Amino acid sequence: MRTDLVADWEIPPTPPGATGRLERFMGPGKTRAESAVELGGGVLCAALLAAGLWSPAASEPRENWSVLELVIIALAGLDLIGGVLTNATNAAKRWYHRPEPGVRRSRMIFVAAHLGHLAVVGLVVLDGDLLWALGNAGLLLAGACAVETAPVHLKRPVAVAVWMAAVLTNLFWLTVPEALLWFAPLFFLKLLVCHLVPEAPLRRRDG
Repeated sequence: MRTDLVADWEIPPTPPGATGRLERFMGPGKTRAESAVELGGGVLCAALLAAGLWSPAASEPRENWSVLELVIIALAGLDLIGGVLTNATNAAKRWYHRPEPGVRRSRMIFVAAHLGHLAVVGLVVLDGDLLWALGNAGLLLAGACAVETAPVHLKRPVAVAVWMAAVLTNLFWLTVPEALLWFAPLFFLKLLVCHLVPEAPLRRRDG
């Protein structure tokens, strides 16, 4: 048993108003180090995504995208990159997996809200590709139910299994232009692995 680590489940109080709502949405008690990793990792990955979208490999679909489609793609990329990093923090794990009534329901509402991402991308960016949108909606809801109903000691491997299944399904059957291949891996990583898997918010005992 490691004695140098401790699980810090204490949730600090949040201020009233919009500031408090934002803290509760992202997870109260985020450390400066967590914020620094979020910011640095987010900037790095957003820059890599932008460079990829403007690479020669993405030129053909990019030239046919409207301004609206470019805005949707940019917002989706920023949301997914930021969401993966935020939901992986101790602050988010502590908040979204606290032992209070209604927390499981709030997790599933958060997941279900992302069906809107699939609808917008499928209908607007992919020119009405209902098969893609509905297929991924089914994968998301089935995967989320599998993770939520799994015993706690199996939630992580179940989440990784359904994440891999979703990514492979998208690579071979729910195909998109090469410039959008990043969407499904980040989408399912954010929701099935980062958001739904409970993990102890560990820190060193000395702070």
